[in-house]
Amino acid sequence: MSDGRTAEIMIAEARKAFWVMVGFLGLIWVIQVVNWAAGYSLSYSYGVRSWQLDGLPGIITAPFLHWSWGHIESNSGPLFIFGFLAAYRGVKKFLGVTALIAVASGLGAWFTAAPSTVGAGASGLVFGYFGYVLVRGAFDRHLIDIVIGVVMGLCFAYQFTGLLPAEGIGWQAHLFGFVGGIAGGYLFRDRRPAVSPGRGDAAPGSAGDSRSALLKEIEDLGL
Repeated sequence: MSDGRTAEIMIAEARKAFWVMVGFLGLIWVIQVVNWAAGYSLSYSYGVRSWQLDGLPGIITAPFLHWSWGHIESNSGPLFIFGFLAAYRGVKKFLGVTALIAVASGLGAWFTAAPSTVGAGASGLVFGYFGYVLVRGAFDRHLIDIVIGVVMGLCFAYQFTGLLPAEGIGWQAHLFGFVGGIAGGYLFRDRRPAVSPGRGDAAPGSAGDSRSALLKEIEDLGL
């Protein structure tokens, strides 16, 4: 496939990722208005209720629900940033990663939170996408993604505090979502066959090969 065609595909996927996240944010904000008008009864009814079988369906619905305007506001920015970065390599893969994160986050909270605790919010997805973005580059061997993962890790290092036990915070959903994101990086990695270098190409693993690969990644992104 030509470099021009590869760049076109990546730009098209980035556009899809942008609108997917715009749509997702729009949906959770519409639900928030309804939830607020109902006194947040939707969060109580459709959140993850730990250690109760009738609370398991909340694994699917809880990421769309929040407990207050402050709650959804604090989640929206990181959700869009990490969600877009997780999706721009391919929306289909992103949907699979999202499902894995939601299940890991929800089941983890269901098993480890105090009995009858009700959890809701998109923060499990936020931490899952964060973990996925951190490791995807290493598993996919995309140098630009490694750079993005390092930059995001440095810029959002404070997010790691959300993985620690704290009263009043659903840290279990954060922790298991993060683990689910790392697992998604491995399970949904690119499985590309190794390409033997031709005449004049740098040997795999050499500094020249790394630099040329990084430059190609940047060019493909249109930067």
